[in-house]
Amino acid sequence: MANADELVPIFSTLETVYGEGPLLDEAQFRFDNIKAKFIELYGKEPQVYARAPGRVNLIGEHIDYEGYSVLPMAIRQDTIVAIHKRDPEESNKILQIANVLSEKYGLCTYPADPDQGIDLKNHKWAHYFLCGYKGIYEYLKLKGKDVESHVGLDVLIDGTVPAGSGLSSSAALVCSSAIGIMAALNVNLPKKEVAQLTCECERHIGTQSGGMDQAISIMAKPGFAELIDFNPIQATDVQLPSGGTFVIANSLAESKKAVTAATNYNNRVVECRLAAIVLAIKLGMEAEEAASNVKTLSDVEGMCVSFANTRSSSDPLLAVEELLHEEPYTAEEIEKITEKSLLSIMTGSPSSLAVLAAATHFKLFQRASHVYSEAKRVHLFRETVISNLSDDDVLEKLGDLMNESHKSCSTLYECSCPELEELVKVCQDSGAVGARLTGAGWGGCAVALVKDNIVPSFILNLKEAFYRSRIERGLINHNDLGLYVFASKPSSGAAIFKF
Repeated sequence: MANADELVPIFSTLETVYGEGPLLDEAQFRFDNIKAKFIELYGKEPQVYARAPGRVNLIGEHIDYEGYSVLPMAIRQDTIVAIHKRDPEESNKILQIANVLSEKYGLCTYPADPDQGIDLKNHKWAHYFLCGYKGIYEYLKLKGKDVESHVGLDVLIDGTVPAGSGLSSSAALVCSSAIGIMAALNVNLPKKEVAQLTCECERHIGTQSGGMDQAISIMAKPGFAELIDFNPIQATDVQLPSGGTFVIANSLAESKKAVTAATNYNNRVVECRLAAIVLAIKLGMEAEEAASNVKTLSDVEGMCVSFANTRSSSDPLLAVEELLHEEPYTAEEIEKITEKSLLSIMTGSPSSLAVLAAATHFKLFQRASHVYSEAKRVHLFRETVISNLSDDDVLEKLGDLMNESHKSCSTLYECSCPELEELVKVCQDSGAVGARLTGAGWGGCAVALVKDNIVPSFILNLKEAFYRSRIERGLINHNDLGLYVFASKPSSGAAIFKF
């Protein structure tokens, strides 16, 4: 069990996180470059640095916000935030947020006010920093900690997690920002608390995050994937099988999670809640109680299992198959069942109300079917890893679960896209024992489980079968291929550096 009561670690050297060899050399170059650019921008050195990694979710897609366990691992790509806290006596109390890639991500300036709102209709990259800024202050206030609330910060950010890739670049930025601000204020908190508060942080930007991305970014350990459980958040180390490597490949279709939330990500959150409410009522709960108290499909799993028990089964899917119809539901049909308007059910959640304004129908059967079957696959994945099967049999069974997961994401949850479908098929045809989309979907990356002895040829096949045509069309540069397809082992979690 990962120790969630541990504080976020503070290091004075890079080796503890980045190891030795080329990865350390690359990290040293980045930190030196950040320091030089920081001095060039602000005329002073950073006081603290914070880093948080991206992640690849091996299995358990779109179920964290339904209260179910997921199984991700941290990757070596990360976001580094460098901060200098201004003198509290300075009259110019502002946040200056710059990016090493200044041509793409311009300097943003905001008042040093934790209570400021975030303009969701005018999306800016630095809003993710503001999420961390607001979230840290809100949490410290809740805990009764007395910290300077209107102090200026000079900030520089450098990230190697590709944006819109499904590898949680947003969570890496929010988490590194939050712990960087925390360090600048001379505060530290247990990892478990930081994981929870950073999950809340991202909701400031309008995304109803389930907490997986933040939990693995904060709590990851090198060499292990983590089984992340929620309510409360905890992480259990999972030693992955020998003989297999996870290869991550970018579909080059960018997933704009915050921008498309009302029709994609948050839409699925709302559909799952409505499916849970309708199931609860069909299973005997009073409509008023269901509409008020049922939030997720995990809330009604016990009722679904009890229903299945009457049919000599324990599978909650039985209730979905018998009590929900496959045809999409209209708002009017759901309101007839719930005896309440959808607007009144979702009141108090602006992001959910935005979903209702954009939606024309709701696929309750499909979303519930995915969630319950995917939750089961996560536990089968872990049980397989710790089983007495041979390494080859373990890899084959894990591959089957990944393939089933992708099919469910594609057909039931409909969070894939043509580029991901093509990429996953290329992975499977190139010798992967299993492959699936990873992350929110609608673009981003696929993850493939590949036997160690064919990893080099597998990556060459991907480059030829998927990326060559994109290079020829000028979508990417051949020299950058290593950024888009790479093998990865489980990496370290978030850390603070004070040199």
